[in-house]
Amino acid sequence: MKKPEAEIAKLIRPNILALKPYRCARDDYDSGILLDANENSLGSNIGDEDDLHRYPSPYQEAFKEKFARFRSVNPNQIFTGNGSDEPIDLLIRIFCRPGNDAIITTPPTYGMYKVSAGVNDVENVEIPLTPDFQPQTDKILEAADERTKILFLCSPNNPTGNLLKQTDVVRLAEEFSGIVVIDEAYIDFATTDSWASKLSHFDNLVVLQTLSKSFGLAGIRLGVALSSPYIIDMMNRVKAPYNINKLTSKAANEALEHIDKMHESVEELLAQRKRLERELAKRKYVKHIFPSDANFLLFRIENALKIYREIADSGVVIRYRGDQIHCDDCLRVTVGTEDENTAFLEHLDQLNA
Repeated sequence: MKKPEAEIAKLIRPNILALKPYRCARDDYDSGILLDANENSLGSNIGDEDDLHRYPSPYQEAFKEKFARFRSVNPNQIFTGNGSDEPIDLLIRIFCRPGNDAIITTPPTYGMYKVSAGVNDVENVEIPLTPDFQPQTDKILEAADERTKILFLCSPNNPTGNLLKQTDVVRLAEEFSGIVVIDEAYIDFATTDSWASKLSHFDNLVVLQTLSKSFGLAGIRLGVALSSPYIIDMMNRVKAPYNINKLTSKAANEALEHIDKMHESVEELLAQRKRLERELAKRKYVKHIFPSDANFLLFRIENALKIYREIADSGVVIRYRGDQIHCDDCLRVTVGTEDENTAFLEHLDQLNA
């Protein structure tokens, strides 16, 4: 929904609106004889070539320029964080008053929304997905009141792998009175466009993405939030001064120079996902395979918890999800290499012989 900044501002905690952000040394100057930040002028003790004795860019302008072109947005619509978990935490801290406000989540879903709410003393109202893992739109809207500041949606959803219906998401973005966050960690494996393309239509929309999945850079911990310039400015006010380190920044910038390699990787993983789905469907002990638009499959199997433990003991580690709503006797397997997937299937057969 289109909201003027004044309407978004009403959702923000007053102390955040009044906050004067910390200005770090690199906010003003980043070249010349730098004697302003109490860095070690002699350099690091490892003889590196990346000037690690100097603080990194506080706002990652070079990365944002490249990522903006990749996602067809403007650089001032991008926030860079330590994984997606930092933006999740920041959004709760910006919009939710501890001990008073609430978020809505739709289990089964990514667990960090609930954890971050708990850390910040914010109520988590759970409106479970339907048995086919779609949002109960009417119940979500009925549950929302003046205390409910953020709705977290995950699409493709984790741990189920499916996309949420576009019509449901549009209605929620239009009618939910707070901020709607769509977590798109797995979007490059899906057949639909990113919700980033809808930012101009919904000023209350925040889209979360990451370099951990399709780019294969989980180890650098680089997440992205895409939203209106106003919300991004608020996130930059609250973040730590140098939240993205130089080594992460270097790898992230290099990754955006090789997007073709990312697409090749995605295509290979999608082919392996089809193979896994096809092979699992042949096995009578597999009771159901859920549709996936991600790089993993959720499937139902007899004695799921026992299988999970025994297959891990045999050297193949997957994830037990049977403790999640609508996921009774379910396991989640990440799509691996061809050899890894073969080993997984062989071990699964041995345990169900």
